[in-house]
Amino acid sequence: MFAPPRFATLCRILAVALAGLALAIGPAAAQSGKTVRILVGFPPGGGTDAIARTLAEKLKDELAANVVVENRPGAGGQIAAQALKSAAPDGTTLFISHDHTISILPLVLRNPGFEPARDFVPVAGFATFVNAFAVAGGTPAKGFDDYIGWVKAQGGKSAVGIPAPASVPEFLVKVIGEKYRLDLVAAPYRGSAPMIGDMLGNQIPAGVGSVPDFIENHKAGKLRVVAVLGDRRQAAMPEVPTFAELGLAGFEDVPYYAFFAPAGTPQAAIDQFSAALGKVIAQPDVRDKLTSLGLSVGLMPQQQLASRERAYAAVWARIIKASGFQPQ
Repeated sequence: MFAPPRFATLCRILAVALAGLALAIGPAAAQSGKTVRILVGFPPGGGTDAIARTLAEKLKDELAANVVVENRPGAGGQIAAQALKSAAPDGTTLFISHDHTISILPLVLRNPGFEPARDFVPVAGFATFVNAFAVAGGTPAKGFDDYIGWVKAQGGKSAVGIPAPASVPEFLVKVIGEKYRLDLVAAPYRGSAPMIGDMLGNQIPAGVGSVPDFIENHKAGKLRVVAVLGDRRQAAMPEVPTFAELGLAGFEDVPYYAFFAPAGTPQAAIDQFSAALGKVIAQPDVRDKLTSLGLSVGLMPQQQLASRERAYAAVWARIIKASGFQPQ
């Protein structure tokens, strides 16, 4: 029996509508059964948090999963690292970290509560960056030499904010103080966001942090980056000299951003996430966003990341030992 024309037309319209609905809810249905957590060891509003959220937004499509950023601030990422250690090794919990937590904390703490080589597995790196020295808007110095002269005019003593104690920024403050015979006191914060908040309020005259932490306020003229680490000037702020140009050598090795998972995470899950990350950072809008934050973007596969981590830790082990610092 043939359907009446009007009924047949209605059936076709309904079929098309159902097909469109299936396409619309398909990705959501695929995502609804799995949630991937990205642990961040610093508060919302800082450079690491901004990077994590940029990547999470795109990773959810590549992984066909809900991807959430979970901030576990405190102790320079130590709390987030301990949370990663205790997480189930099933591929649903990852830690986005730069050099401080993974490479530096084990060198400066007797018992950080984790051992990277034993408790974590490298997943993939995605960028390198440099640290920078910045002055608050209320500080009259326009450049690094001006800042040194200003501190000397204040009696040779001043505070410099750092995002975490016993960090690369703290050792840089110590080296600068010794070189220029200044009494520079490193003032530790719980991440870069509160440090920058105090700099913007002129509560502290200077700070050391990553270029991603400072770049937006630098471009807006709210604070001034006056020197960067690394072996070359940064494309995002080419007017700012390196410390080597200013006569302070030895800080050319640059830190990295990467993902880590709990030890025992299946290799298939690691490979899947690494492949998804590679696709995400290859997207022009993501690459442009990360580059604008002061990152040099490029995928570091698992083994390359592991080698990079060991080499960076070896460099800073020598610097920390030479400073006379004793693990706490």
